[in-house]
Amino acid sequence: MLRHFSSHIKRPSRPVPAAVKTFPRQGPEVLGEASRKSLRLLTYNMQVGINSRAFRHYLTRSWQHFLPHAGRVENLDSIANMLAGFDVVALQEADGGSIRTGHLNQVKYLAEMSGFPYWYQQLNRNLGRFAQHSNGLLSRVKPELIADHKLPGRLPGRGAIFMRYGKEDESLVFVVLHLSLGRRAQLDQLAYVKELISDHKHVVIMGDLNTCAEKILHLSPLRDAKFQSPEGAGNTYPSWRPVSNLDHILVSPDLRVKWAEVVPYALSDHLPLAVEIEMPNGHLGLH
Repeated sequence: MLRHFSSHIKRPSRPVPAAVKTFPRQGPEVLGEASRKSLRLLTYNMQVGINSRAFRHYLTRSWQHFLPHAGRVENLDSIANMLAGFDVVALQEADGGSIRTGHLNQVKYLAEMSGFPYWYQQLNRNLGRFAQHSNGLLSRVKPELIADHKLPGRLPGRGAIFMRYGKEDESLVFVVLHLSLGRRAQLDQLAYVKELISDHKHVVIMGDLNTCAEKILHLSPLRDAKFQSPEGAGNTYPSWRPVSNLDHILVSPDLRVKWAEVVPYALSDHLPLAVEIEMPNGHLGLH
C-alpha cells in the first residue's frame, strides 16, 4: 500500500551546527540520475533523537521517550548534517509527530534539513498523541515504487518498507526493517522478507535487525539467498562502547560494495552504518 511520500519539500532556513559540518570527509558528488554509478547508503537507529552516552541514560533520560526535550531538535540537526552525505538513508525509532517531539515529524524534518527530495514515514505503532513509533526512508533518487508491509509477530508494531528503483530485471530493491527482539519472531519476519524479495535479483536489506549478521546469513530463512555483510560493517551497539553488530546493510551477491564503515557519530544508543554500492550495470535504467 502506497502511503505518504513527498517529492516537494521546502527546506527550512534553520542552520545546521557548524561543529559537525566535516562529515563525511569527502562528500558525494551531486549527480543527476542519468550519471549515477554508485549509491551511498546509511542505516541508523536514531532512538527518537535522544542522545544516549551511557547505560545509566536509559534510566536518567527515559522521560524523553514520553515528554519534549529542548535539546532534541539540536540533536536532530546534528543527525541531519551527517545524513547529508548519503543517497539512501534507513531510519529506525523515528517519531512521526507526537507530544514527546513537540508534534514534529522527525522523518520529514530530517529530509528537509539534509536536502532529500523523497522521503517516506512508516507508522508501526500508533500511540496517538503520546508516540508515533516509525521507520523512515530518505532518498535522493525518485523510486519507481514504494510500499508498506506489516511484519508478522505476536506483538504488533513491526514493519518493512519496500522501495524499488528501476523496472523489471534491472531494478534495485531496498527493504528497511526493524526486527523484533525475540528469535522466533525474527525468523517469521525474515521468512516474510524472503517471500517479499523472491522475484528480485538486486536487493539491499537495511536496518536494526536486533541480531548478529552470522545468524541472519546462515541461520535464518535468508540463508539460501546468499546475502553478504560487507567487510567493515562492525559493531554498532552500544554507541559509547560498541560490542554488538545489530545494525546491518546486507547486499545480494551480485552487488559490488566499494566500502563499508561504522560511522563514529554517537548521537543515539546505536552508531550509524554506512556502505557504498555500485549500480548493477552502471545505471539501473535511472536515466
